[in-house]
Amino acid sequence: MSRYDSRSADPGSYRDRKSDSGFGGARSSSSRRDYDGAESPRKLDLDGLTPFEKNFYAESASVAAMSERDVEEYRRRREITVEGRDVPKPIKAFRDVGFPDYVMQEIVKAGFTEPTAIQAQGWPMALKGRDLIGIAETGSGKTLAYLLPAIVHVNAQPILAPGDGPIVLVLAPTRELAVQIQQEATKFGASSRIKNTCIYGGVPKGPQVRDLQKGVEIVIATPGRLIDMLESHHTNLRRVTYLVLDEADRMLDMGFEPQIQKIVSQIRPDRQTLYWSATWPKEVEQLARRFLYSPYKVVIGSPDLKANHAIRQHVEIVSENQKYNKLVKLLEDIMDGSRILIFMDTKKGCDQITRQLRMDGWPALSIHGDKSQAERDWVLSEFKAGKSPIMTATDVAARGLDVKDVKYVINYDFPGSLEDYVHRIGRTGRAGAKGTAYTFFTAANARFAKDLISILEEAGQKVSPELAAMGRGAPPPPGLGGFRDRGRGYSVGRSWN
Repeated sequence: MSRYDSRSADPGSYRDRKSDSGFGGARSSSSRRDYDGAESPRKLDLDGLTPFEKNFYAESASVAAMSERDVEEYRRRREITVEGRDVPKPIKAFRDVGFPDYVMQEIVKAGFTEPTAIQAQGWPMALKGRDLIGIAETGSGKTLAYLLPAIVHVNAQPILAPGDGPIVLVLAPTRELAVQIQQEATKFGASSRIKNTCIYGGVPKGPQVRDLQKGVEIVIATPGRLIDMLESHHTNLRRVTYLVLDEADRMLDMGFEPQIQKIVSQIRPDRQTLYWSATWPKEVEQLARRFLYSPYKVVIGSPDLKANHAIRQHVEIVSENQKYNKLVKLLEDIMDGSRILIFMDTKKGCDQITRQLRMDGWPALSIHGDKSQAERDWVLSEFKAGKSPIMTATDVAARGLDVKDVKYVINYDFPGSLEDYVHRIGRTGRAGAKGTAYTFFTAANARFAKDLISILEEAGQKVSPELAAMGRGAPPPPGLGGFRDRGRGYSVGRSWN
């Protein structure tokens, strides 16, 4: 039996958690960079809260045998940067983590050969029970980096008593991401009979309420619907000892900070908190200071904004009225049945372009926030199955959407930030595959030119003379890059107009 299989331990000592009061879970903020100024949960009022186990990590012999030089070389090779006290060594193979057999069987079944960088360093950190900040690009394997330790955590806690809420809470910014997390939780948690449910808006509450009332160990939720369920007394957070905030930067972008604070205030302060983000702006750091105590921090790749190097990036300067014809010519050039994801700025634009493409004979569907959940699910399933290989989308699909084998991403409209640009194009080139991103860039986007050039150059991509000139502050070229002859359709590599 694995050292983690302790669900058979006496559950009685854990079940006295019936207090109706909140726990004041938001920790005091601190200006110190190492977060140690935040009030220790050990000093907070834990009266009436039964202690729980959260440190499950035992270093394997092969990991213990790694010298400091071995560790530094491994981290350098995999672009792993760590901060914090007593940081554990990374693991190199799945067997080094000591996951239970039922988890290892699922890993083998999924065809994984070695841990990703975030898993190699993140698993030992998470299993030690400490708070954790993980900064990694989308497609890095971070979902399993927190879900597999969550399963171990659940299995070490007493079984749920009637009326208990979840043990693990995962907050996500969008319905789509929440559903994807649930799929992974179901796959890896089924063998140990861990129940989960997904709580999000846009669908009837009934089935979600029934799941909560039956009792589930893991809840994956968007903030708004979860607060609705809490206020309606359909669940409570008194048993939550493992909290995950996924895509924290996106949740802040979407204005969820008040809801997050309201939710966290109802969770016991000595919980374990895992805080995941693809970027590390000041707002994300400030929120982390409020909720985490003396965390580990692991950064995969450079903390500076950069694109996945497996993606070839093409940028063409165009005028607004050239875009549709450019899009059609591009589709004629690249369409081979592969999945193509096209990003728009607005829901209206999304619908208009999709309608025009379909009138012109292209198999396109659209997804955005005004679609019903049933329609969004259907569009996603058609796209994933390849029945409709072209999908237009607003940024609701830009973060966390795990659609395998997206070969091309097209930015029909340039996004409102460089972070969103990086995450949009990150829908391709996932899990070691190659991908290609095409971007239409207009005079209205000129303020992004300089930073976009930095991203292109860092990834080893060529920069067109027209874009370079805009980056220097020069006025846009006449006609905004009409590129009247095919030979001048320039960006990285071959012509694509």
